[in-house]
Amino acid sequence: MPLDLSESLVIGISATALFDLSEADKIFKEKIDKDPETAIEEYRKYMLENEDKPLEDGTGMPLVKALLNLNKFQKDEEAAPIVEVIVMSRNSPETGFRVLNEIRKRKLKISRSAFTAGESNVDYLEAFYVDLFLTTSESDAQKIVDSNVCAAAIVKAPPKSSEHLDENQVRFAFDADAVIFNEESELINQVDGLPSFHKNEDTKQNIPLTMGPHANLLIKLSKMQERLPGRIEFSPVKLAIMTARNSPAEMRVIKTLRDWNVYVDEAFFLGGLQKSRFLKAFKPHIFFDDQDSHLDPASGDIPSAKVLYPSHSPLTELIKNRKKANKNKKTNSLP
Repeated sequence: MPLDLSESLVIGISATALFDLSEADKIFKEKIDKDPETAIEEYRKYMLENEDKPLEDGTGMPLVKALLNLNKFQKDEEAAPIVEVIVMSRNSPETGFRVLNEIRKRKLKISRSAFTAGESNVDYLEAFYVDLFLTTSESDAQKIVDSNVCAAAIVKAPPKSSEHLDENQVRFAFDADAVIFNEESELINQVDGLPSFHKNEDTKQNIPLTMGPHANLLIKLSKMQERLPGRIEFSPVKLAIMTARNSPAEMRVIKTLRDWNVYVDEAFFLGGLQKSRFLKAFKPHIFFDDQDSHLDPASGDIPSAKVLYPSHSPLTELIKNRKKANKNKKTNSLP
């Protein structure tokens, strides 16, 4: 009987998010625009010549190791696992050998993979039951966000060290607006300013926020907590929200999570304080945010990943117009 992974937490991850393949990627990117055939051949040659050399951890490795460790709580060996990790790569099976070889050497319990030889693997996410896809490709992440097939994020460069992260408890940290919730409230903040945002959220505090791109992932993680032993500080999965919201905009968040029947262990309403300071204390295995201004200060110490706005989002157009205006302003200011 075919295995059904719909009740499992399924993480899809690109080879470049699991391992640090920046050197090989650099060889490919330097020539792909000028001479695609040469770029592919040189990349292939590099991967084959180095297939026995060890790979360094990518940004997603600490999360993957901690998540796979949750399967020790699996009671029925014949049932679907609590967590499944699938490596999905644009490598060919031949050049992907180095990745598979490294997985074997490390004894990572990853048994499923997809190598598509340059073609996008986004179309296979639903077939694999993927709940979250971590990638280094902006185009892949954008396609997933636009199709709404699952949660997706672009990982930042690996942090300086991940030795401080506990493999016996998986910790997730999420931004709120445009990540857990949709971008409606953030748009008010960006267009009309903070006072209007606070007034809107206080007035609508009894109206649940609309689900955003990572809402289903948070809901699934919360349900997974219920299946695992231990609660509150003893749970093997810890969930936190790190948001720039503060009073009077915090009540709507709490009431929305209640409406969704989602339990979050910790919530930080920071009111403009730097998130990286609190992330260092919380020590998540992954931090999701939609803004580089929060991600960049954190990513040197904490595995971090950017959540994109849908292509049709008013925020996408707003940011594009602001960048264009700033560019024109700089051009006009030149002597």
